[in-house]
Amino acid sequence: MLDGRRVLLIVTGGIAAYKTLELIRRLRERGARVRCVMTEAAKQFVTPLSLSALSEDKVYDALFSLTDEHEMGHIELSRDADLLVVAPATANMLAKMAHGLADDLASTVLLATDTPVLVAPAMNVRMWQHPATQDNMARLRRRGVAVVGPDSGDMACGEYGPGRMAEPAAILEAIARRLGTADGPLAGRRVLVTSGPTHEPIDPVRYIANRSSGKQGHAIAAALAALGAEVTLVTGPVTQPDPAGVRVVPVESARDMLDACRAALPVDVAVCAAAVADWRVASSAAQKLKKAPDGDSPTLTLAENPDILATLSAPGPDRPALMVGFAAETEHVIAHARDKRARKGCDWIVANDVGAAAGTFGGDANTVTLLTGDGEEGWPPLDKTEVAERLARRIAETLGPAP
Repeated sequence: MLDGRRVLLIVTGGIAAYKTLELIRRLRERGARVRCVMTEAAKQFVTPLSLSALSEDKVYDALFSLTDEHEMGHIELSRDADLLVVAPATANMLAKMAHGLADDLASTVLLATDTPVLVAPAMNVRMWQHPATQDNMARLRRRGVAVVGPDSGDMACGEYGPGRMAEPAAILEAIARRLGTADGPLAGRRVLVTSGPTHEPIDPVRYIANRSSGKQGHAIAAALAALGAEVTLVTGPVTQPDPAGVRVVPVESARDMLDACRAALPVDVAVCAAAVADWRVASSAAQKLKKAPDGDSPTLTLAENPDILATLSAPGPDRPALMVGFAAETEHVIAHARDKRARKGCDWIVANDVGAAAGTFGGDANTVTLLTGDGEEGWPPLDKTEVAERLARRIAETLGPAP
């Protein structure tokens, strides 16, 4: 299933490095071409000869090797692959990746690449749970780095808990999903996701908007794609990186977003996570508005924007089988979400508190309640990536396999 696919395996210094030997063997059995980079610390656990024998290729370990740089410079090495896999990914290497450090061949390759990256963390349970590591992981996820594991279990240090590197079979499955060669539970399903704010022009330099960062919507698109769905992401202006394997359609206004959503139909499911502006200026100015000499403020007449969630939820031949909306509220969150689900005609509503104290807009965490026809589920506070993954799994369970 991986015929001809090129995997650059970066092995770092952890006891779990011995598992990479089995991973290389499995990759080669499935037709993948494997090239290895290892850190100096990795050599304390496995030898370059072992990696070379199993991969049937040269092993790279020196940033300043004149021979290696002539034959396969670190820039070429970083890009001559379909996927970069870091296994094991130690706390140190994850920190380097998160902060853009490049002090050896492995970290330099990771900084110099524009190829998708998958990491398999492995470390002591307290190192994994430390806020610094969790902050680094959240930062990497936002950049589109895929993660497999870690698992819970007994550690080499004698402790028990999360931090064990995922088993080679699980890493192999994650590689196949990342390369689009595995049939995930949403394979064959078409999905539409909206994300970010909309900008409604007042004049050529000013606009009406909101504080949405697009983090949650982009994470949902990435999570659905990871389960095998064909995803179209219609996004307002954001600074978030485009999720890997997702078709991205950038828009500005609510009317632009509705047009792009209609163009993406038909789909099996639509997740409307964008914070669409409810109003726009009825007639935006062609030139920049200037202050009046007498100090009078201009009067802005507002017009209601199209309701994207209600439009897509309306009965018709192109209505998605599952319509999911978001209710961003600052008070009476659940009551307003119940009312919104009834008014819009959607199937599910994901309710969240976006008041200033919650830190949801622009933040990395979210606390949501999922409202469906079967009841209400209050989820614990989670990273937005974890919210996205949980929602994607629920969607997959509800839709089932594609016909």
